[in-house]
Amino acid sequence: MSLERPYPPDPYSLLPQVPSFTLTSPDITEGQRLDTAFTADGEGVSPALEWSGFPEGTQSFVVSVYDPDAPTPSGFWHWNAVDVPVTTTALPRGAGAPDGSGLPAGAYQVRNDGGEPGFTPAAPPQGDHEHRYYFAVHALDVPQLGVGPDASNAAVAFNAVFHTLARAVLVATYQR
Repeated sequence: MSLERPYPPDPYSLLPQVPSFTLTSPDITEGQRLDTAFTADGEGVSPALEWSGFPEGTQSFVVSVYDPDAPTPSGFWHWNAVDVPVTTTALPRGAGAPDGSGLPAGAYQVRNDGGEPGFTPAAPPQGDHEHRYYFAVHALDVPQLGVGPDASNAAVAFNAVFHTLARAVLVATYQR
């Protein structure tokens, strides 16, 4: 079966535009290939992330990883950490552990599209085109998003749109 298909657009270009702030990582570089440590071909851990310059009025964050290039109509959500306190401006490598032990108090994870809690590593189908992984931090105007750990990734994204003051994005790639 051929997986040949067009690349979808940047998923955030389809949402209302908001200001940006800075998202960096000692583990990943904008536009570059993910190290295998962050893929199913390696350790499968979440990379360290750091952010700054978010707007005054920010009360919490949602941290997400999304692959719009998965061969589904809805892409693939690799991670959503919700209610990350405004006092948190970095997550260490491995913060997306399934048990939530790498997250600050008060934050929680919803199940990724693989059905498990926490970060699921990049694992595009063998021979498929290069996939893009959108690591995003959404600065919200509420201290709690109000969706709970049983919410779907779509519910997190939908509710976050109405509370996003700014968004920082870092895109990495991976192909097998």
